Amino acid sequence: MNADLFGLAGKAALITGATRGIGLAIARAYGRAGARLAISSENLEDCTRVAATLAEEGIDAWPIAADLSQQADVTVLAEAVLARFGNLDALVCNAGIAPHMGPLATASDLDWDATLTVNLRSALWLTSAVLPAMAARGGGSVVLMASIAGGRGNKALGLYGISKAGLAQLARNLAVEWGPKNIRINAISPGVIQTEFARPLTDNPDVMQRRIALTPLRRVGRPEEVAALALLLAAPGGAFISGQNIVVDGGTTIGDGN
Repeated sequence: MNADLFGLAGKAALITGATRGIGLAIARAYGRAGARLAISSENLEDCTRVAATLAEEGIDAWPIAADLSQQADVTVLAEAVLARFGNLDALVCNAGIAPHMGPLATASDLDWDATLTVNLRSALWLTSAVLPAMAARGGGSVVLMASIAGGRGNKALGLYGISKAGLAQLARNLAVEWGPKNIRINAISPGVIQTEFARPLTDNPDVMQRRIALTPLRRVGRPEEVAALALLLAAPGGAFISGQNIVVDGGTTIGDGN
């Protein structure tokens, strides 16, 4: 195997939602592959703590906080990262929220605004801010973290699913717009992954019994399994993959329950 196909030596990457779960796993994967990292969440203390932990593992990560519900914060984040690194080769929009659970008709306007802004609109703001600089340097990679909730109906997470379906479509649109500049845009749609975010599901034995029965691999996923795909999409080995929404769910969405 050619290690260069999966290396990010000399590359700069920004990862949002990077202080736990899938985002932290991606930060580790990118850092171990040689990338210089900017890790972001809404809480600077969390970012600083995680950066210190990564430093103990030999990974150089710069902590920077941003409130993705505010366009001004997103703009400052983009400008700060570009100023620090002088370039950006990889962007992972991983941060997301799910403030509403239940039928769509019970979601308030505030639920709609928060979910669509943080999960979807902020990704457009951030890509709009960094892609011109990325293009000027000859290209790069963007990974948008979607979800299988955006690929099928859902009684409990319908609003979240709508925002994630929008991310998958945003990946396709941006891939067409920016492909001629050698920028690859892809989405990843995880199923249930063992993270703090998924604990309302994974801590419920009845829910998990049904979900595992519907999943051919008969287990939930691990954050590093999503991170490995995100690494491929940013590395030279993924240089001809663009505009895709890649499902990482152990077969849940293709299973028939048998």
